[in-house]
Amino acid sequence: MDLKKYIRDIPDWPKKGVLFRDLTPLFKDPAAFRYALEKLCEPYKGRAIDKICGIEARGFIIAPTIAHMLEVGFVPVRKPNKLPWQTESVTYDLEYGTDTLEIHKDAIQPGERVLLIDDLLATGGTAAGVVKLIERLGGKVVGIGFLVELSFLNGRSKLVGYDILSLVNY
Repeated sequence: MDLKKYIRDIPDWPKKGVLFRDLTPLFKDPAAFRYALEKLCEPYKGRAIDKICGIEARGFIIAPTIAHMLEVGFVPVRKPNKLPWQTESVTYDLEYGTDTLEIHKDAIQPGERVLLIDDLLATGGTAAGVVKLIERLGGKVVGIGFLVELSFLNGRSKLVGYDILSLVNY
């Protein structure tokens, strides 16, 4: 299935000169969404994975379903002051500035094998920041999966040494 047919291009959003890749048409089509989820799961079936980390906000659409399909736990990674327990945080560079994300300090135990799932790989700052959080808690990142990768932004350069899967490349 050609998933690009289900991704809408929105020029000049969130600011002039940016071409935003909108995944909501893919999410609303049951066959395309199911196909994408199955393709994200395939390489990880039968592998030793303890948890799936999903990044706010669109990673929350994908990651819990992947966790369910692989029969492992789901860990949310959220924007500051959204998690009710003790947190570990990381600040990282974005395509348009900086941002901060948090995870519960007890979400990942030392030695646990974690798969990181998000909707899109752009500059790699967000994923690299979450990798730091996972590893700071003692987790081992066994893979990083994305629906879409904007290859021209070279986000993989911030994730060297990690197993990366992306279903659609621009």
